[in-house]
Amino acid sequence: MKVEVLQDAAAAAQAAAATIAADARAAVAARGRFIMAVSGGHTPWVMLRALANENVPWKDVHVFQIDERIAPAGDPDRNLTHLRASLLEHAPLPPEQIYAMPVELPDLDAAARLYAQTLESVAGSPPVLDLAHLGLGPDGHTASLVPGDAVLEVTDRDVGLTAVYMGRRRMTLTYPVLNRSLRILWLVTGAEKIAMLLRVLKADPSIPAGRIRQENALLVTDRATGAQLQGAGDGR
Repeated sequence: MKVEVLQDAAAAAQAAAATIAADARAAVAARGRFIMAVSGGHTPWVMLRALANENVPWKDVHVFQIDERIAPAGDPDRNLTHLRASLLEHAPLPPEQIYAMPVELPDLDAAARLYAQTLESVAGSPPVLDLAHLGLGPDGHTASLVPGDAVLEVTDRDVGLTAVYMGRRRMTLTYPVLNRSLRILWLVTGAEKIAMLLRVLKADPSIPAGRIRQENALLVTDRATGAQLQGAGDGR
């Protein structure tokens, strides 16, 4: 895994946005479209707001969700609420090219199957993302692949459902589709993440994030975090 260390969280978010923009331009030049999936969180919203100001071929960009809480439309818990506010309201991305997880449907199993079908219709069968953006929780979770949940063992579906975690069930992309991604972009900042981040860099399979493939992965972090990572990964 490559590691880029920036001055602070804001600079890390800006650098991650620049990476996404460069990947988007390259993918559109090579294949005519760019397909990414994004996670939630405060620093990622800063990243997406910065991305709106980058040179991106927006008409050829398709955005999926990495995960979503089971909550009503417009709820502040919803990643989609913030995704729209930070990206769609500021970038000329066609609204129909943000693919929301259908967590408002009453049959959640059917909703997960529907999202998997949508993913296939855009990204092929099996779907391949150009870029999957991931964060890291202090408990070692990434996406909504959370410790101890049965979703960790899903190998035959690209979209799964969790049990209740921090007050909400979640819909999430699973390991198979995440590990097929052409690029994994980790954006991880904050001292509370250091212990788990060291385990990720060692590909520790006992935490959910440690089971994400590290080939073609890039970690963007801040100096306070990155100073603890010397000797881990193959930083640049």
